[in-house]
Amino acid sequence: METVGPNAVPLKHTGLPARLLRKLWAPVPWMLEATIVLESVLGKWLDALIILAVLSLNTALGIIQERRAEAAVDLLRTRLEINARALRDGAWTMIPASRLVPGDAIHLRVGDFVPADVVVHDGTVMVDQSTLTGESMPVARGPESTVYSGATVMRGEASGTVTATGAATYFGKTAELVGSSAPAAHLEHVVLRIVRVFIAVDLVLAVAGTAGLAAAGSTTADVISYAVILLLASVPVAMPAAFALAGALGARHLASLGILTTRLTALQDAASMSVLCIDKTGTLTENRLAVAAVAPIGDVSRDELLRWAAAASDAATQDPLDLAILAAAGESAGAGDRLSFTPFDPATKRSEATVSRDGRTVRVAKGAPHVIAAMAEAAPPADLAALAAGGARVLAVAVNDGTWRLLGLIALADRVRPEAAGLLARLTGLGIRVIMVTGDSAGTAAAVAADVGLTGGVVQADDLAALTGGEGGPSVIAQVLPQDKHRIVQLLQQAGHVVGMTGDGVNDAPALRQAEVGIAMETATDVAKSAAGVVLVRGGLNDIVGLVEESRRIHQRSLTYALNVSVKKLEVPLLLTAGVFSFGQLVFTPLLMALLLLANDVVSMMLTTDNARSSQRPDTWHVGRTIAGALVVAVPMLGSSLALLWASGQLWPGGGIDQSAPLSS
Repeated sequence: METVGPNAVPLKHTGLPARLLRKLWAPVPWMLEATIVLESVLGKWLDALIILAVLSLNTALGIIQERRAEAAVDLLRTRLEINARALRDGAWTMIPASRLVPGDAIHLRVGDFVPADVVVHDGTVMVDQSTLTGESMPVARGPESTVYSGATVMRGEASGTVTATGAATYFGKTAELVGSSAPAAHLEHVVLRIVRVFIAVDLVLAVAGTAGLAAAGSTTADVISYAVILLLASVPVAMPAAFALAGALGARHLASLGILTTRLTALQDAASMSVLCIDKTGTLTENRLAVAAVAPIGDVSRDELLRWAAAASDAATQDPLDLAILAAAGESAGAGDRLSFTPFDPATKRSEATVSRDGRTVRVAKGAPHVIAAMAEAAPPADLAALAAGGARVLAVAVNDGTWRLLGLIALADRVRPEAAGLLARLTGLGIRVIMVTGDSAGTAAAVAADVGLTGGVVQADDLAALTGGEGGPSVIAQVLPQDKHRIVQLLQQAGHVVGMTGDGVNDAPALRQAEVGIAMETATDVAKSAAGVVLVRGGLNDIVGLVEESRRIHQRSLTYALNVSVKKLEVPLLLTAGVFSFGQLVFTPLLMALLLLANDVVSMMLTTDNARSSQRPDTWHVGRTIAGALVVAVPMLGSSLALLWASGQLWPGGGIDQSAPLSS
């Protein structure tokens, strides 16, 4: 253990000092920090404290958001805090799973949570690893096959050797992906790009204004006052808060509709989402097996075949196959009085029952088609290939009332949600490219894609060359692992897309965290919900459309605010500098500028409550167009403001601009 470490997912925490430094080292904080310094030099302690409070609030909110990613890793880590049956010193004993090391021999039983990656040597088990790999049905694992950490043993017993523990396991690598994943902060970049424009304007005006003040023989205090006012006039101090308010109001509305937002940036980015990767199992499908087809042989009827299959099933086992067959057989389940029942055994690949019917004792079996056909000394039915081509799990049923006789085949599949096809059509109509991502085979994926109307073709996870193309790219990616989903999201982001991802299992968590819009389904694991930015509380998928439409309304409100603030952040600094040259004095005092800052920036936040209509295409931020539009409005306003100042000085010399007054007044 000293060499490989404990069988646990390591946590990587960044210290608070490092977090603070990262949050304070950026253009917007720089402007606020410079203003605080200048206000302190002038002795304006109250103004400095107010600005410090704003800076502290923004920093605290950023640190809280970062903690959400660590919470997802914490949830994954706690899943490994269990016990395991290990062979130590020649005796089997229960030890904490955290003490397992590669090379340990362990034994797995029904109901066990597999604590490490294990290669099976003896026995056979059926394991549910849908939350890890996306496979919708339990899979059999026998000698020389691997059982992954995080899977659950549904049937059988097996012994094997631990091959990987902790972060080296399949499960641990998924946890590391969650911890290291994070989407790009698009809205933060928009704010920074707008601020850069204001900084560039400030630099030009600062040079011009300082030159004008120097020519007028102004004091150092006057120059500092000018700099303070210029900074206060230019810094969009309330813009991040306004965007957050717009998102918070939208999140509140969505919550009333059963859509919970755990990360506001996800809600805001949903407006720009151009690609949505939808997980198949549990998202497009119900993650519940159901009888998809029944193929009787000879004169056996469909209902009779289901009754015999139900006789070889038992709800007490909670086997998904048994439950699906019993549900399809309904009240007519059973072909007689059952005398005995042998549950499905991965070693024999069949279940069997003995029933009394019409005074006779009859045996009935269901299981793998080649096993049941061999019992009946018959060839596998011709329908087998066609039924299995779509990825369904196919079972054969036979009875023995003297000799074994093959009755037919039953195909079971994870049913597509009834609203899935309509939802995908609506998303496509909103300009969003939909890609189905699944761990199932290409055949299963293609069958589901046909059911939901995805026609762009199927590729596998090792062939993603066409993924980042335009509308003609693939619409289905099959046989993906957790790291593949994560890589798919990254490839799409590198191609310039804002990516959404839906899912419900541990295998989806890294991609949910990496995507700008991670959407966890109603039945999602805690890990998936923690990694996602949006959680759907109600069943079904229709709420995704509501999420997109509301996010686009939020974008329109944020754009209105950004345009309004940009107009003021261009006009007021220009007015301040023009006042120096036109009237030989500052037209604002620092206190007046602080009040104007509150009146302009804070009061204007009410624009985030405006009525707005959602667009029919993804919304994107065009900072250049926004600034250009603001400048078109700011220049006439500057002219009218200068005219008003001049007129006030002429009409009310005592209340307007007094050209004889010193600059520091």
